[in-house]
Amino acid sequence: MKGIIIFTLTLLSVSFAFGQNQNISGGAVFDGEPYLSINPNNPQHLVVAWLGYQPFNRIVIKTRVSFNGGSSWSITNLVSHTNPSYISADPSLEFDSNGNIFLCYVDYDTGIDSGSVYVRKSTDGGLNWGSPVEVINAHADPGKYPCDRPWIAIDRSGGANDGNIYVTTMPPNVFGPLPPPYHPYFTRSADGGASFGQWRYIDTVNWLAGSTIPQPAPFSAMSGNGTFHCVYPSWVLSQNLNPQFIFASSDNAGSSFSYSSIVLPFSAFFRDSLAKIGYPLMADPSDINHLVFFTLLILHGDADVFMWESFDGGITWLNSIRINDDPIGNNRMQDLVWADFDTDGDLVVSWRDRRNAPDSTYVTSSEIWGAVRHKDSANFFPNFKISDTTVAYDTVLALAGNDFMCIKFVDDTLNAVWGDTRNGKLNIWFQRMALDGTVLSIHQLSSESVPFAEISPNPFSENATLRITNQYEYTNVELKIFNALGKIVFEETMNSKFETLNLNLPGGIYFLQIQSGDFIQIKKIEIAR
Repeated sequence: MKGIIIFTLTLLSVSFAFGQNQNISGGAVFDGEPYLSINPNNPQHLVVAWLGYQPFNRIVIKTRVSFNGGSSWSITNLVSHTNPSYISADPSLEFDSNGNIFLCYVDYDTGIDSGSVYVRKSTDGGLNWGSPVEVINAHADPGKYPCDRPWIAIDRSGGANDGNIYVTTMPPNVFGPLPPPYHPYFTRSADGGASFGQWRYIDTVNWLAGSTIPQPAPFSAMSGNGTFHCVYPSWVLSQNLNPQFIFASSDNAGSSFSYSSIVLPFSAFFRDSLAKIGYPLMADPSDINHLVFFTLLILHGDADVFMWESFDGGITWLNSIRINDDPIGNNRMQDLVWADFDTDGDLVVSWRDRRNAPDSTYVTSSEIWGAVRHKDSANFFPNFKISDTTVAYDTVLALAGNDFMCIKFVDDTLNAVWGDTRNGKLNIWFQRMALDGTVLSIHQLSSESVPFAEISPNPFSENATLRITNQYEYTNVELKIFNALGKIVFEETMNSKFETLNLNLPGGIYFLQIQSGDFIQIKKIEIAR
């Protein structure tokens, strides 16, 4: 179908879509390990947890709440230790279907050989936390200390197990060398977090984590039908000569698991001891069988972000795809991977990026970048920058306590938290960006005006026209149109003040990308069939 679109290009501020990063922790010494959760019943209700130093209180979990989408935040709340000698770590957060929020974390002291994973419940949106409930004790599995890196997942399916809370853990390294074999752990609460039942190993015969990987951390995800999924690393030669990522799924609240795996050659793995190498697993809330999984690989010589995808609930996995779009083999590493689905199946991935760094190592400057793929697209759109500055390397980034960032994607809006040292100390930063498929504002130079697009009508037919008005007469405004498979079907560089485009495209969904300098904007357009 032949179509001409009317398109007006003017220069406006996009501060509504891309504001400056906010320092939400403000600690004077150290803040790390941030985690973000958003109320499924109210996308303006955000809760952030992180660990931070507190005088005379060692390292504690701190939390803040926003009820207006991050425009303002509550005062910082300190989560008290269960023992005054303890140190806290590894916070994660999740809401249940009723708007209660749960905080999961570790509280421990190696000096007295003691500690546990705990969960606290808040019924007022995260402003106050109830008493700690023990999930699993350091001595629950004697000699194994199964109380490191807990992740919390909550069933919000509306089914028989709605409200169940699942916590996964692994052995730590802070209690000294531990004897093999090593296992990932699973614990369940069936009473809304009032108590937790007997723990169990997630791995089993033929699907063992093994004796080679001392910390087989299980990353977890919940499908919309209440199926629990997790992934953990394994290297057992009798199972496979190569390392594996093993996927375990349970549709009966953890009573039993089914398994599958992705096998990768050892040479593909990135083994920098400083890099923060996660492997998050995410479930699509719009499709109970759709899962995605991420990790770093060195298939091209440097560490890139790769994604695998399953459309049958984790039974089989498609071949991996590279997410970061900097030049292949450019000797620049990425790390700190995270991702999230929107409720409609749109997907955002984030990571710490060094494409603009002066050298190839971990100990160099970095930025936070991302990529988005809409539900009706086969490919990701061009990478975009989330952080608003390049941050020089600081030695604190080599230490534990800054092992991950966190993003949430709700109502076409990206919410991100991460730690960086732009002000000379490790603080937690927050960014909120509109990624609605109609307007994707992904970068703005602080003193530069940027183009803004309006399309009318949309959807459009063969009678529509596209007029481009460039009132400031910017040159080299690049236009690209992608089809739903991510293939470029039209591109042109605009150097005139006015121009009309004649298109000959079949009906369907398309994405119009406008780039002027460092600013990129993407709008979804539809040609009526």
